[in-house]
Amino acid sequence: MAALTVSAADEKRVKAMGFLSNKGTDNFSGRIITINGKITAAQQRCIAEAAEKFGNGSVLFTTRLTVEVPGIPYEKIEEFQAYIAREGLVTGGTGSQVRPVVACKGTTCQYGLLDSYGLSEEIHHRFYEGYRGVKLPHKFKIAVGGCPNNCVKPDLNDLGIIGQRIPGLDPDECNGCKKCGVVQTCPMGAARLVDGVLEIDKSVCNNCGRCIGRCHFDALDEGTYGYKIYVGGRWGKKIAQGRALSKVFTDKEEALNVIEKAILLFREQGKTGERFAKTIERLGFENVEAQLLADDLLERKQQILDAELHTAGGATC
Repeated sequence: MAALTVSAADEKRVKAMGFLSNKGTDNFSGRIITINGKITAAQQRCIAEAAEKFGNGSVLFTTRLTVEVPGIPYEKIEEFQAYIAREGLVTGGTGSQVRPVVACKGTTCQYGLLDSYGLSEEIHHRFYEGYRGVKLPHKFKIAVGGCPNNCVKPDLNDLGIIGQRIPGLDPDECNGCKKCGVVQTCPMGAARLVDGVLEIDKSVCNNCGRCIGRCHFDALDEGTYGYKIYVGGRWGKKIAQGRALSKVFTDKEEALNVIEKAILLFREQGKTGERFAKTIERLGFENVEAQLLADDLLERKQQILDAELHTAGGATC
C-alpha cells in the first residue's frame, strides 16, 4: 500500500468542505448537496461527467439524499468544485451544523398533504444555507414527510415535520348509515358510529385525511391542512423517538419559526457534543415545548448567534 501524503490537518480542512477521506488512500468522496434529493437532468449529467473526469467513475447516493463522487485525488478537489458549480451544485453537509434536509415525494404522491419539495427547499435556504456558519453542539438533522406514512421517518430526526389534514366533522349532517364510508375508509380505526352518529377519536386519529369526502351526506367534506412537528428524534448507536409538539400548526410561517427556535435553543442550551435528543432529555420536554411555542428565543436571536459557543464542535460521526 502506498504511503499516505495528505496530512490530518488537510484531511480535516477538506472534510469541512464536504470531502470525506476514502479509507487507506489519498482520495476523497465529494459530497454534493441536492437540497432535498431532487436534481435536474443537466445536474445529473454534470455529476456523471465530474465522476469520470475527477473520480473513479462511480456515483453514490447517501441516506441523507446527497450525492457522493468517490475517488477524487486531494489535488483535484478545487477543480471538482469548480466543475460542478457550472450547474449550481456545491459540496458540504458535514460538521456540527444544520445538515442537508431530507424530504419524501409528498409533492407528487397520492397521499401527500403538503408540498414536501417546496417546503424542504425553503428550509434548505433558510436554515441549511442561512445557518451554515453557525456552530451547534452537534449535527442537527431535519426531515419533511408529506403525510403520516412517515416514509422519511421525521420522528427519528432532530426535528421532523409531517403533513396533516385535520378532519372537520359536522355531526348534524350525519345520517348514521349502517355502512359508513368514513368508518370503512379510516385506516386507524378512529372513526366509529356511536348511538348512530359518526365520531372521530382524536386520540387515535393521525390526521391522514383519507376520510375527507367519504361521507355521502357531506358530514366530512372539509379538512384543515397543517404541520405536525416532532423534536428530539435520533437514529444511530443510541436511538431516540422524537416527540410531537402538542400543537398542530396551520400556518407555514409559524411552523418555520418553530424550526428556527429549535436551532437557537439547541445552540444556546445544548452542551457541546450532545445531540438535541439529549438536550431535551436534560431540560425536560415540557420546558423545551414551552420555549418553542413562545417568542423569547427569536427575540434573542442575534444574542444567541453572537455568543462564543461550541467553538470545538461536537459531531464525531
